[in-house]
Amino acid sequence: MSKKKGRAKTNGAVASNPKARHDYEILETIEAGMVLTGSEVKSLRGGGASMRESFAIIRDGEPLLIGMHIAPYAQAGYAAHEPTRARKLLLHREEIRRLVGKTAERGLTLVPLKVYFSHGLAKIELGLARGKKVYDRRESLKERDAQRQIDRAMRSRR
Repeated sequence: MSKKKGRAKTNGAVASNPKARHDYEILETIEAGMVLTGSEVKSLRGGGASMRESFAIIRDGEPLLIGMHIAPYAQAGYAAHEPTRARKLLLHREEIRRLVGKTAERGLTLVPLKVYFSHGLAKIELGLARGKKVYDRRESLKERDAQRQIDRAMRSRR
């Protein structure tokens, strides 16, 4: 057997934001690259990231990820990074234009859903989302609970 040289493709999430799917209705997802320092990449590989309060904006035609916490890497020494700095996202110009139109016109927002490595590069999955009202959240919880009960009943019948 011969192994292919190059970077391995892995889609296991390093960090995710499960609260985003609860608080927002995700209309579409977009994959973007991230501009990171070396110590940030090392910390991400170790699982030291939190996306709880993060969001993405487009400022001066440049997409930025705000509020994502990447823990400092212990062995970084003098090359340590600031944990919650604004990070530049890498998207095609046409995608940026389309997102600017949708977020400005329809009141949609960009919410980070998960961070993962693909071919050795850090990627982030952004969701174009609309905020849910409180009653919508309750309704989705009820639907999920009902589906869980149906699944339990089906398993017990087998």
